[in-house]
Amino acid sequence: MKTNIVLTGFMGSGKSTVGRLVAEALQRDFVDSDDLIVECAGKSIARIFADEGEKGFRRLESSVCQHLASQDDLVIATGGGALLDEANRDALEKGGILVCLLASPAEIHQRLAGESGRPLFNGNWEALYQERLPTYQGIAHRINTDDKTPMEVAQKVVELWRASR
Repeated sequence: MKTNIVLTGFMGSGKSTVGRLVAEALQRDFVDSDDLIVECAGKSIARIFADEGEKGFRRLESSVCQHLASQDDLVIATGGGALLDEANRDALEKGGILVCLLASPAEIHQRLAGESGRPLFNGNWEALYQERLPTYQGIAHRINTDDKTPMEVAQKVVELWRASR
């Protein structure tokens, strides 16, 4: 039985905020895969990218995804690129329902303006968004988060999860 709820989507789509609300509503543990990567590596994501490059970060991310996939009854927020890797996506989907949170580029820009610590936001993130969009759209459950409060999105995630049981 699929017991985990796995949230994915581009940076700024609301995965962590919504994930915490879903976990609270269902009285489950919440895990942000990026936070777990930082904990395991003992350094920030920006430092991992600086020291090991994106390839090194993706190796750590895959290890964390495999670990989380073996757990039960979690609400998991993945990094925006985690489910681009088919092995990560397959592993997490076996044990949970995948929900992609989508936001428009304008909304993402507004949400992340002035933030630091997101290595991929500093470059041509719009091109990265367009590159990832087909994968996001290939996920069966999608919620557009534009013009919705985090609580409204969380309620929709819970409804999707209940309907999938």
